[in-house]
Amino acid sequence: MMKFIRRFKDLGISGHSAQWYDKNSRNHRIEEMKGYADEVIKHVKNGASILDAAPGPGYLAIELAKLGHYKITGLDISNDFVNIARANAKAAGVDVEFKQGNISDMPFADNIFDFITCTAAFKNFKEPIKALNEMFRVLKPGAAALIVDMDRDVTGKQLDNYANNIGVKGIEALFMRLIFKYFLIKGAYNKDEFINLISRTSFKVSDIKKNGIALYVYLKKT
Repeated sequence: MMKFIRRFKDLGISGHSAQWYDKNSRNHRIEEMKGYADEVIKHVKNGASILDAAPGPGYLAIELAKLGHYKITGLDISNDFVNIARANAKAAGVDVEFKQGNISDMPFADNIFDFITCTAAFKNFKEPIKALNEMFRVLKPGAAALIVDMDRDVTGKQLDNYANNIGVKGIEALFMRLIFKYFLIKGAYNKDEFINLISRTSFKVSDIKKNGIALYVYLKKT
């Protein structure tokens, strides 16, 4: 179903689904966002310009803003998520600029970002190669990107461990497992598929590491 819908449009989240995603992230995924933020700051200097591509409710961008003086921009196709992320940043007392827009056609000049993050969203893009080339375009020469997304080859046991680790229980845990199994996994990419996609873009340097249910895809603009 996910692959079929993605043939026609990018998979944005809006309305009650966006509100549920925000609540679920706030209740269960903040530590995960902190881990991503810790990984990102290994690759940037204070004052860096960072793009969070498809940030959803904005928690990764917010955690990054807490760790240093960065110029952080979030770009999401969902206007509902943009409004939610702005409210979350204001509540957290951090300065992050959230905008509405498509990662496959970004409203930014060439060569302006020091780093790009994209977490749990790449599988939603209708035109993944175009999205990768847009990331390449807006990165400064020598700058890098990190895509974190579900590995299509993830096992059921790994999904169960993930749900347990983030504290999801009962009906909510069952619902999450069903969403993973019948929707998210079917739209995700495995390592070989990522390598194939990257080979068809302007990126020439990459490293892909498996971490739990996710793949960490490191890209560099040379």
